[in-house]
Amino acid sequence: MFTGLSAFPLTPMNEQGIREDEFSGLVERLAKAQVDSIGVLGSTGSYAYLSREERARVARLAVDSAGDVPVIVGIGALRTRDVLALAEDAQQAGASGVLLAPVSYQKLTDDEVFSHYEAVCRSLSVPLCVYDNPGTTHFEFSDELHGRIAQLPQVQSIKIPPVSTDLNAARERVKRLRALVPEDVTLGISGDVVAATGLISGCDSWYSVLGGLFPETALAITRAARAGDAQTAQRLSNELGPLWTLYREYGGSLRVIATVAEILGNVSSPSLPLPLETLQGDARKRVEQVIEQLKWD
Repeated sequence: MFTGLSAFPLTPMNEQGIREDEFSGLVERLAKAQVDSIGVLGSTGSYAYLSREERARVARLAVDSAGDVPVIVGIGALRTRDVLALAEDAQQAGASGVLLAPVSYQKLTDDEVFSHYEAVCRSLSVPLCVYDNPGTTHFEFSDELHGRIAQLPQVQSIKIPPVSTDLNAARERVKRLRALVPEDVTLGISGDVVAATGLISGCDSWYSVLGGLFPETALAITRAARAGDAQTAQRLSNELGPLWTLYREYGGSLRVIATVAEILGNVSSPSLPLPLETLQGDARKRVEQVIEQLKWD
């Protein structure tokens, strides 16, 4: 579950609610492609914008639609009390694992974050992936804190932020962290743009936005890298350069991938929770051009 490709689909929605049929369709496509796991209610799944009831419903839909593919459910929230409730909902839905970011409004200390994970791990019967995402949580894990948290009994993976594009620097980053965590705790790369580099550098998994919409493409990169074919993995990633440029220019992957999904008809428009919006005008035309350039249909 915490190795290979973990594909993270959108949670298509409008202000009236979740588009359940569209969400189930996205998950079914991932299961058919035989991804290694499906991650729902991560940042791509807009977890922070949903109520507890909506998140519980998404978790159940995902498990029901995923077949034999393990489902990892995001349980991040501001208060430990709420995370515990979300963890219970995920487990009752049949999740195979959970994903937890240290969501905060007031800046957290290392000890507060450790206690947060410790309390949640005590309540879990499924494994947990630590979600290190400083771009949204504004909390930066030290390697030492990762090492402490990785000793907790339910922790089985760490989703690390993007590594350097320099392969040697990326390898050193992975090596430093690997030395501090137990052997059975996997390291997963996030950040599609450098995913191939992360996998080549020794990460065990790719927690992938791209994979949530184009699983075959992401699987090809993942399998090449995991098989030791760094040249093919990097070539396949480089071929997606026009998409990576859009990510950089439009504030990350979410708006871009949601716009792609709308244009291709995988989800209806609007698909993001207000005040978030997909790209419009000239920006949308650029996305259409990239879709044509990459021959996606």
